[in-house]
Amino acid sequence: METNNDYDLVIIGNYTKDTIVTNSGTRNSDGSGFLYSAYAAALTGVKVAALTRLAKEDEYIVEDFRKIGVKVLPTFTKKSTEMKIVYPTSNVDERTVSVEQNAGSYSADQLKQLSTMNAKAFLINAMMRGEVGLEVIQEIKKKNALLALDVQGFIRVATDDGSLKNETWTDNHSVLSQIDIIKTDAVEAEILTGEKDIRKAILKIAESGPKEIVLTHRDGVLVFAYDRFYEAGFFPKQLTGRTGRGDTCIGSYIAKRLVAPVEEAVIWAAAATSLKMEYEGPVQCAVHEIEKLIHTKYRNFRNQKTHNFN
Repeated sequence: METNNDYDLVIIGNYTKDTIVTNSGTRNSDGSGFLYSAYAAALTGVKVAALTRLAKEDEYIVEDFRKIGVKVLPTFTKKSTEMKIVYPTSNVDERTVSVEQNAGSYSADQLKQLSTMNAKAFLINAMMRGEVGLEVIQEIKKKNALLALDVQGFIRVATDDGSLKNETWTDNHSVLSQIDIIKTDAVEAEILTGEKDIRKAILKIAESGPKEIVLTHRDGVLVFAYDRFYEAGFFPKQLTGRTGRGDTCIGSYIAKRLVAPVEEAVIWAAAATSLKMEYEGPVQCAVHEIEKLIHTKYRNFRNQKTHNFN
């Protein structure tokens, strides 16, 4: 019997205030992996909740999510996480990220507030190492639900000067062995495995235990699931909203995956992410726009973009 505490997907991650710098200027934006992925997941029609940490002054975010049907469970902190994202060139995969201030970390005790919450899947979408630790993952595992994780929250490390740098994640097996679906990008996958070739990198990640690996790169998304690769391109008409690309993709993928097979989830995620990249902020297009893009750009996906492992 379903109750008000039953959800399809629960997303965990700190809210961030972003300052984004590009060749065209500087802008301020609400950000974070949890924000981008929650908006994307809600578009699929599944029931979404989000656990986040933020300052009381940013409580308007809770109301914004309520309007799109997402339940937010906030922990109020003295300050929200603030990040600065700089794109020095026209290459959207080249960027530097720094942390101006931090809303802190989750604890296993904090996760126990979810004791009455049931969900089919949980997505850990942290922004940097230390935000979510192994004890939190172990607490979530008690739910016996699908557990997904974005690698960025474990590879990105804040240095003394506030810069976020990708560093080797030496004890990754203790975490990855408990994960069902993992999200990475090409750069993170190379750091994690030492492999520049994204397919070889994915296969190495799969050896650690994840059943499905979702990898985003400049041109699209590559998924490895159950000994098969699935690939779909991105087709934005313009590239205005690079920030949040991977978060949108994994939020779309997991939510769709709860109700559809892998190849359908890959297509949906690629299309939703394509439309998101056309503007700043989280994806807010209509479902029919995603369906239209799928019809025009992905009709031959099953014949041309699916490859056996061998």
